[in-house]
Amino acid sequence: MSDAPNPSSTRYPAGGDAFPHKDLIGIAPLASWEIHYLLDEAEQWVALNRQPAKHADALAGLTIINAFFENSTRTLLSFEIAGKRLGADVVNMHAAQSSVKKGETLIDTATTLNAMRADAIVIRHSSSGAVQLIADKVDCPVLNAGDGQHEHPTQALLDALTMRFWLRSDSCPLSDEFAKLKIAICGDIMHSRVARSNILLLTTLGAEVRVCAPPALMPAAIEQMKVTPFSDFNAAIDGVDVVMMLRLQNERMAGPFIPSAREYRHLFGLTPERLKRAAPHALVMHPGPMNRGVEIDSSVADMLERSAITRQVEMGVALRMACLDVLTRRARGVEGWNSL
Repeated sequence: MSDAPNPSSTRYPAGGDAFPHKDLIGIAPLASWEIHYLLDEAEQWVALNRQPAKHADALAGLTIINAFFENSTRTLLSFEIAGKRLGADVVNMHAAQSSVKKGETLIDTATTLNAMRADAIVIRHSSSGAVQLIADKVDCPVLNAGDGQHEHPTQALLDALTMRFWLRSDSCPLSDEFAKLKIAICGDIMHSRVARSNILLLTTLGAEVRVCAPPALMPAAIEQMKVTPFSDFNAAIDGVDVVMMLRLQNERMAGPFIPSAREYRHLFGLTPERLKRAAPHALVMHPGPMNRGVEIDSSVADMLERSAITRQVEMGVALRMACLDVLTRRARGVEGWNSL
C-alpha cells in the first residue's frame, strides 16, 4: 500500500485549544476535531518511525511511568517504544512487582506515583474506572491503556489512523472520508473495551458501524450507541469496507458463553469464503492478540493486500508518541499551550 501525504488541517483551534484535556481517559469526551487533531499529530511520527534514525528529543528530561496492573505485551511495548523514541526516561511498573500485591489501595498507589513527580503516567487496569480514579489523584497527565470493560482509547485512535492511511492509499477506491465507511466489528462485543472505544470514535466521525456477536456476547440496548447489531455474521459483513475482528475475552467471562471454539469458528470465524461477502476492497483488522483458527483464519490474517493487522501495530507506536507529546506540552511550556 502506498501512502499519500497528509494535507495540513484547519479543522481545529490553534495552540492548546486544539486538545484542551489534561488526560486521555476515553474517546467519549472527545469532539471529532480533537480526534482528527491527534491523528494529524501522529502522522509526523509515522514518518519518523520509517527513517533509519527513529529518535526525537521532544520529551528529553521527562519521566514516563507505565503502570500496568493487567498483563500486556503489545500495548506496554508500544508505549515504551513511543516514550523512548521521544527521548523520555521510561519506567515500567508491573502489578506483580508492585505493592498492590501486598494490599496497598489504588489511591495509595496513585499518591505514591504522584509523589515521584512523573511527567506522564500510562495505566492499564482490570477494573473499569480505575484509570479515572488515579487521574483524579495525580498532577500529571494520565493515559488510559485499557481499563476493564470501559475503554481503550489509544487502540481506537490507532485503528482510525490505520484506516486513514488506507483511505489515502492507491489500493483504496474510496474517498478520504470516514463518513463514507461501512465498518463491521465482530466478536466478543460485550467484554471488549476495544469495541466500545472504536464504536464511540467511528460513530463520532460519521461512519456506519455494525456490530456482530452471538446473542450471549451482545450487550443489551447496544443500538443506543448508534450501531446496528447482527447475530448473523454473513449478513453483518455484507458489502462492508472494513471488517474488524475481536477475540473472545475468556479472562473476563464468568462461565461459558459459547458451546465450543469449533462451533464459534463455524458461525463467527472470518474465513476467505466469508470475506468474499464484504466489499472487494475490504480491509481486515484485528487489535490482537489473535486466536488463529477461531475468530480469524491465518490465510485471512496474513493476506498482504487486505490485512492491516501489522500496520495497526506500526500505527500504534506513532499514535502513542503523538498522545504523549500533546499531553505533555503544557508542562513543557510549548508556545500556545497555557496551563489548564
